[in-house]
Amino acid sequence: MIRLLFLVGLLLVVLASPAAAHDVKAGADLRLAQTIAGAELTLVIKATTRVPGPLRVEVVGFPSAPALDLRLRSVADGRVVQGTVAPGRPAELRAEETGSHELTVSAGGETAVIPFRVLVDRGSGWEFLIYGGLFVAGLLLVGGLLTGAFNRRGRSAFVVTAVAAAGLTVAALIVILDPWLPAGSPDGAEPRPTDSVLSRPYVQRVVTTVPARPAVGEEFVARVELFDGSTGRPVDDLTIHHEAMAHLVVTSEDGRYFRHVHPLRTAPGRLEVRLRADRPGRYLTYVELERTDSGGQLLTGAFTVTGPAKSTGSSDPAIKDATEGAATVTPAVPQARRVVTVEVTTSGTPRPWLGMAGHLIVRDADGDFLGHVHEMGAPGSRLRFTFSFPTPGRYFAWAQYATDRGITTVPFTVEVPR
Repeated sequence: MIRLLFLVGLLLVVLASPAAAHDVKAGADLRLAQTIAGAELTLVIKATTRVPGPLRVEVVGFPSAPALDLRLRSVADGRVVQGTVAPGRPAELRAEETGSHELTVSAGGETAVIPFRVLVDRGSGWEFLIYGGLFVAGLLLVGGLLTGAFNRRGRSAFVVTAVAAAGLTVAALIVILDPWLPAGSPDGAEPRPTDSVLSRPYVQRVVTTVPARPAVGEEFVARVELFDGSTGRPVDDLTIHHEAMAHLVVTSEDGRYFRHVHPLRTAPGRLEVRLRADRPGRYLTYVELERTDSGGQLLTGAFTVTGPAKSTGSSDPAIKDATEGAATVTPAVPQARRVVTVEVTTSGTPRPWLGMAGHLIVRDADGDFLGHVHEMGAPGSRLRFTFSFPTPGRYFAWAQYATDRGITTVPFTVEVPR
C-alpha cells in the first residue's frame, strides 16, 4: 500500500503540467504592441486575482516610450478611472467588476481605444472532487492506522486503507486529467455562442490614407477599415495575434522602404497608424490579423506617394538598418519549395519583441506573396530562421530583432533560380 501511495504521488508531480493556450486566459498578462507617438511599445495589462481591486498597467519601450495617459471605462456601468503610465512607472487603475472594459491610451495627439475583458479565475470545477478525495483519504488513512493498531485480524484496517487509496487515486487521476477536462469559464468571460457554428466569415478591408495622396516627407495616416464579409458591419472582434491586434507591413514597390508597425484601434473596425515616406511611388500594404473563432488572415492593399525623393534609409528613428552582410542564406543558391536557413548576426543581445526573439518577413518582387516566420531559438548572438521560397524569382527580405537600443532591421535580397 505504501508503494501504491508513493506511485500516485509521483504521478501527481510528473504528469500534472498545465496546458498551453494561444488565447489570453484568466491569470495571464495581456500584452499588446502599439505604434504611437512615433514609438514602438508594448502595453502590459497585468493579470488580476480579485475584483474589486487594482489593475496594474505597465509599458515597455523599444527602446523607449513616452508617458501615456490612460482612461479605464467599464462597459457595464460606465464607471471611469484615469492614470498615467511610463517605462519604470506603472499605473494602478481600480477595477470594480469583471467583464468588458475599454482602455483608452493617449500620447502625442494620438489615441487608441483597446477593448478587453477583466477576468478572474474562479478555479476548476473539479477542485471539489480533488480536495474532497484527499480529505476523505486522509481521514480514512488515520482511521485505518488506528483500526490496525487495535484490531489483531487487521481486516477492517485493510478495508479502510483500500477505500482511502481509492479516494487518493481518484483525486490523482482528476489532477492528471485536468488539462483535458471541461473547465469552467472565469468570471467576466464572454458568453460563448450556443449554436454549433463557431467560425466567422473572412474580413473585407478598405485601405486608405489621409490625405488621399500623401507627399514625400510629410506625415500621413494609413487607415485600415474592416468589414464583415456577410453583414457589411464593422469587424470589432479581433483576437490578440503575436501580442498585437494587427500587424501592418508597408513596403515600397522596389523594396527599399519597409515598415512593420502595429496600428491603433481608433473606432470599431478601424485601425490607424502615422507614417512618413521618403520616396515617391506605389506602396504595398499587408495586414496580418486573427478574428475570434476564425483563422489568421492576410489582407492586402496599396497607396501612392507623390513628390521628389528626399533621403534614403529608414524614416523611423526607432528602426535601425543593419550593415550589409549581416544575413546569410544556406544554401547560397536556394531552390523553390526547399527549406533554407537564414542566419542573422545581431549587434547586441536580442530581447523578446512580439513574443519572439526575431522575425523574418519576405516579399516577392511583384508583391503578390508575403511570408512571415519567427526565430528558431539559436543561442548566442545569431538568430536562425527556416523558410521555403514558393517559386523562382527575386525576393526582398527583412529580419528584425529588438535590443536595448531599439529595433534593428536587416534588409537583404534573395535570388531563387529557375
